[in-house]
Amino acid sequence: MRNIPLNHVDATPRAVLAIGTDYPPGTLLRTHAHRRAQLLYGMTGLMEVETADGAWVIPPYSGVWIPAGQPHQVRMQGVSTRSLYIAPDAAPRHSPRCEVLVVTPLLHQLLLASADLPALYDEAGRDGALVQLLLHEVRQAETMPLFAPMPADPALAQLCKTFLRHPSLRSLPEDWAAHLHKSPRSFTRHFRQQTGMSFGQWRQQACLLAALTRLARADASVTAIAMDLGYDSPSAFSTMFRRQTGQAPSAFMQTHAAARASKGRQGAARGNKGHKQQ
Repeated sequence: MRNIPLNHVDATPRAVLAIGTDYPPGTLLRTHAHRRAQLLYGMTGLMEVETADGAWVIPPYSGVWIPAGQPHQVRMQGVSTRSLYIAPDAAPRHSPRCEVLVVTPLLHQLLLASADLPALYDEAGRDGALVQLLLHEVRQAETMPLFAPMPADPALAQLCKTFLRHPSLRSLPEDWAAHLHKSPRSFTRHFRQQTGMSFGQWRQQACLLAALTRLARADASVTAIAMDLGYDSPSAFSTMFRRQTGQAPSAFMQTHAAARASKGRQGAARGNKGHKQQ
C-alpha cells in the first residue's frame, strides 16, 4: 500500500499493516499517536522525532521504533518512508520509549517488498511468511545512540528544549546550575537522575542531533557546523561524529547529496512522463 492514510485501513484484521509514504521537504506531522506500534523507516532524507521522553534524529537507512500509544511529532526532511504498523499483541519489541534501529540490508529489502502487501494479505501464503520474517528482523535489530532524553522536571526540561534549538559545547553546567539555583554538585546529580546521562554526554548527544540535521540539509560546510556547535576544531568534531555514527561527516553529506540528486532525477522523469501522456 502506498500513500494511504492509516485510519483508512487500521481496522483491517491483520497483525501488521505496511504503508509506503512520500513526504515533501519540511513536512511536519504534529503530535499524534497510533493504537498500533510503528516501525518508521526513512529510505531518503532525515526524520526528526520528538516525544515527551526526548528527541531523536533518524538518518537514512535507519528506522525508529515507536511504541503503541506513544504521542510523537515527526518532521520530514524530504523523506520517502516505509512503515510497519503492528498490533500491540504482536509487537516484537517492548521498550517503553522510541528507539533508533539499524536497518540491515535484509530488513531494507523486506521493507521495500512490504509496500506491495495488500491490507488483507494472505496470512497462510507468501505474504504471511514475509510479515513473519519482518517481525523477526525488527525484533533483533540493533539500536543506535541518537537520542537526547528529556527530563521530567519542568524547569530543567525548559532549559533542555532551549538548548536543543541552539546547541553548543560552550554551554556550561555551572550556568545551568545557577539558573536552577543549585550548586554545581547538586545540579550534576539532579541532571543524571532526570536523564540517565551526565550533562556532558547529553550535551554532546544534542550537538550530534543538530549536526545530523545540518549536514543532511548541506546548508553549511563541515568546518562551519563544527565551529557553530562549539568544537575546538573540525577534526575534533569529525572524530566525535565518526565515533557515534560510524562514518565521517563528509561521507554523510555525500550520501544525502546523492540521495537528493537521485530523487530529483526521479521527479523529473515522472514529470516528463506525465507531459508526454498529455
